[in-house]
This record gives sequence, structure tokens and C-alpha cells, in this order.
Amino acid sequence: MSSADLIIRPVTPADHDAIWSILEPVIRDGATYPLDPALDRAGAFEYWFAPDKTVFVAELDGAVLGTYYLKPNSTGLADHVANAGYMTHPAARGKGVASAMAHDSFARAKNAGYRAMQFNLVIATNEQAVRLWQRLGLQVIGRLPEAFRHRRLGYVDAFVMYKKL
Repeated sequence: MSSADLIIRPVTPADHDAIWSILEPVIRDGATYPLDPALDRAGAFEYWFAPDKTVFVAELDGAVLGTYYLKPNSTGLADHVANAGYMTHPAARGKGVASAMAHDSFARAKNAGYRAMQFNLVIATNEQAVRLWQRLGLQVIGRLPEAFRHRRLGYVDAFVMYKKL
């Protein structure tokens, strides 16, 4: 697979089953997202499709391999900084899907007038994600001690990461 062949587009209702097949294993794993591992589909969709988020999917040959949302990180006088969340289907990890979605989100954020991207809770033990975000220009600007209850490791640190667009 070439990430250049990925189509990244706004979500449609027809994508919901594919999105659940991506969200569910990540949520159940309890290692990278602050969502209750017992969360059901309705609760997960309430989070992923919250009114302040615009949701996209990454698709290859009609198969949805990843999804991300883009939103303001804050409100009012701080609404010029974006925030995003990304999930990749377990079978598509390590194949450039997250990187392609990140590049797409940075471009969309910049085109929408955002001046920076901030990730508020990058789990420090998620080394693959930390390396990816650093490779794409995000910097660790803060460490939150024991901010995340990892399902297997217990309390672990999280990073705040930031990139000017």
C-alpha cells in the first residue's frame, strides 16, 4: 500500500460500521485513548462525532483504514489552535495511514485559519505515536505526570505536543 493512494475525505453515515471497527479495538485496549474500555458504540460515537468536531476517513480501494477528527483546541481568544485525534485500523498500522491523516489534518487546519496544532494527551508509553508526531514536527512542550491510567501498566505520563502551522 502506498499512502499516496489513500483518499482522505469527510465521513458519511455509510462509514459508521467501518469507523466502529477502528474505534472499538483502540478503546478496548485502554492504552492510548482516555476513553473507558467498556464504552459502547453509542458512547464512542458521541465522543468521536461531538458537535465541535469534523470527522474524516482514510480509505484505500473502498476500505476505510483510518479516521480522524479536527476541532478547535479551545474557545474564544484561543480558538486559533487546532486539536485532532487519530485512529488507524489494527490491520493497517505501520503502513503510513496515520502519517497521511496527520499531513491532511495539518493542511486542513491551516486552510481553516488555525495557526497551530496541539495534542493535549499523547500517552508517553505510546512510543510509536510519539516518534511519528516528532517526525512530523510536533514538539513535546509539557509532561503530565501519571495523567493516564493505562489498562496494563497503571499510571503513566502523558505529553502535550505542539506544532506551529
